[in-house]
Amino acid sequence: MSVPARAYLSIGEVLGKLRGEFPDVTISKIRFLEAEGLIDPQRTPSGYRKFTSIDLDRLRYVLAAQRDQYLPLRVIKENLDALDRGLTPSTSLGGVAAPRLVAVDGEFTAQHFGQESDLRLSRSELLQSSGLTEEQLREIEGFGLIAIKGRYYDADALSVGRAVSEMALYGIEARHLRSFKSAADREVGLVEQIITPLARQKGSEAKARAEEVQNELASISLRLHAALVRAGLHRAK
Repeated sequence: MSVPARAYLSIGEVLGKLRGEFPDVTISKIRFLEAEGLIDPQRTPSGYRKFTSIDLDRLRYVLAAQRDQYLPLRVIKENLDALDRGLTPSTSLGGVAAPRLVAVDGEFTAQHFGQESDLRLSRSELLQSSGLTEEQLREIEGFGLIAIKGRYYDADALSVGRAVSEMALYGIEARHLRSFKSAADREVGLVEQIITPLARQKGSEAKARAEEVQNELASISLRLHAALVRAGLHRAK
């Protein structure tokens, strides 16, 4: 879908919106920050810059970081990259960025069911955030519990990594977890059998319905799994 024309701002309009908070900002400063790669506004066919609200927010972040924290552009650029990958930048120089988390039913997770997550973690960031050791990560990758997508790991990898790390505290090793993966694959196969006919129907409503059914079945399957484990442990007492 095309973006309405007035969704874009000229460089002069951007300057006007920033001047109240940053009186010293100039057009030359905005162009300099663009040249340094901190913003990347689109261009019209004739070469004029077209700024979005995201560009404006990035400029506010850069200018505030320079004014309030005296951060060099290199660090600000690293922080922007962290934000783009779903992380919260460290508040101290040399600190480690951490995933932005949301609460779901009292538990903290990197994403909700059915929602795409923009979280992208490097290998070292995944190890830091999950508590896994390098050896543990290699093992669970070998068993197919975690997979890298391109250059980064996503929120699902972080959730799995944290669970594996916590279970390891009780002496449960990666090789013991293959049954979890097999069970999950069977559940996924069952859900796919149901939603595939819906997804093949034409129209956006059919696609939305397929996604709704998928998310609902995924949620139900988790509740069923938890209930069965709970019931089994009660019988074992």
